[in-house]
Order: sequence, then C-alpha cells, then structure tokens
Amino acid sequence: MDKWLWHARVVKARTSAAELVESGHVRVNGAREKSPGHAIKLGDVITVALDRTVRVLKVIGFNERRGDAASARVLYEELNEANRN
Repeated sequence: MDKWLWHARVVKARTSAAELVESGHVRVNGAREKSPGHAIKLGDVITVALDRTVRVLKVIGFNERRGDAASARVLYEELNEANRN
C-alpha cells in the first residue's frame, strides 16, 4: 500500500506513505488499515486524510516504478467532488 501511495504521488516519499498508513490516516474500502505492506487490488477505494483534506481514490492501475505526474494520474480515479477537475 505504501508503495502504491508513493507511485500515485499522494505523498512525496515512501517513508511518508508508510507513516501515514501506520498512523491510521488511510482506509481501504472503508476499513482503517495500519499495515503499510497491505496488498491492494484493482477497484479498491482508498481514503487518505492529508493535512486539511481528504482524498478518495479508486485504484485503476499499478506501476513498477514511480514516474511523472501524468503517469501517476492513470493509477487512480478521484472520487471526491472537491478534488475533481
């Protein structure tokens, strides 16, 4: 999970992603997840509480490596209205 959050550019560093998960700020399909190594699959809905915002992302892809913003954008679909373009 921490790897996917990092590849999707939700956070700047993989360690930050792991800390976010361990601190209980991430939910998978509505259930709080505290294991950074938790496996996620296509169609999972990830809810992330970041600073003063909450992002709801549907997993629609995976990458082997972290790429630029354009390649990260194809990994998820933004579900919360406030952050849609």
